[in-house]
Amino acid sequence: MTEPALAIETRGLTKRFGDLAAVDGIGLAVPVGSVFGFLGPNGSGKTTTIRMLLGLINASAGSWSLLGSPMPAAAPNVLPRVGAMIEGPAFYPWLTGRQNLVRYDAAGPRPMRSTRKARLEDALARVGLTAVANRKVRTYSMGMRQRLGLALALLRPRQLLVLDEPTNGMDPQGTREIRNLTKELAAEGATVFLSSHLLSEVEQVCTHVAVMSLGKLLAQGPIAELEAAAGTTRLRVETDDAALAAEVLTRMGLAELAVQGTTVLARLDGHRPEDCNRELVMAGVGVRSLTALRPTLEDTFVALTGEGFDVAR
Repeated sequence: MTEPALAIETRGLTKRFGDLAAVDGIGLAVPVGSVFGFLGPNGSGKTTTIRMLLGLINASAGSWSLLGSPMPAAAPNVLPRVGAMIEGPAFYPWLTGRQNLVRYDAAGPRPMRSTRKARLEDALARVGLTAVANRKVRTYSMGMRQRLGLALALLRPRQLLVLDEPTNGMDPQGTREIRNLTKELAAEGATVFLSSHLLSEVEQVCTHVAVMSLGKLLAQGPIAELEAAAGTTRLRVETDDAALAAEVLTRMGLAELAVQGTTVLARLDGHRPEDCNRELVMAGVGVRSLTALRPTLEDTFVALTGEGFDVAR
């Protein structure tokens, strides 16, 4: 059987609430093996999209497939291969973390009793909860509950993981651990579909990204390509002779030069930073620092949506 090229594919996927199109005819294409960041401002339709993908709410129009199979028809066969954590997991507060996982696993398809203990301990260890697994969940912090939700998603072998704000409520150490875990899961062959408001985290861990706004899909693709499309790379030179540096860079053909005190800025437009540095030094310019300022994911997001940095949902 040929493996699908796309782990998630949607065609004209739409969700309406009365006259409001919360999700408006989107066409997602999430490659198998990717770590796919799903971004958008408040109310952009990200969580609604995730709910439709997992069959938690019905679509108003369009179609979609997970792991190469049409949904929702193939849900009984596909969803056991999909792990998900949506909008903060719910647990029995009077039970321990370990007891919660046992009960959820027992309620799943194909009980897999013989491997349950090993799978459960491995999931707890991967999210850093082994030491508190026997504490009641009502004593857990928000970040610990998020970790338990991830453990639940990892209890069984998964080909696709759908994670909605997985680091919500976590401290910097926890965020770093989940970032590393996401990379490990991808290296093991899982596709990770990650909704997050932390652009810096997405930029560090994701291979692909999609940007939503007002229910519409504005852009998607490899993260490097989207960042490059957001603008040109600029050169920033700190020097003891800004006037001479600007003259040299102009002679080399760099455009949009601007001198700000001891700093010179210019568009690289295909010039190599190392070539610029060599020409500056040969001309007698004292270069204190030389930096290529490439567009960031935040630049891409702002260019596409016109929104600020708050993209929680």
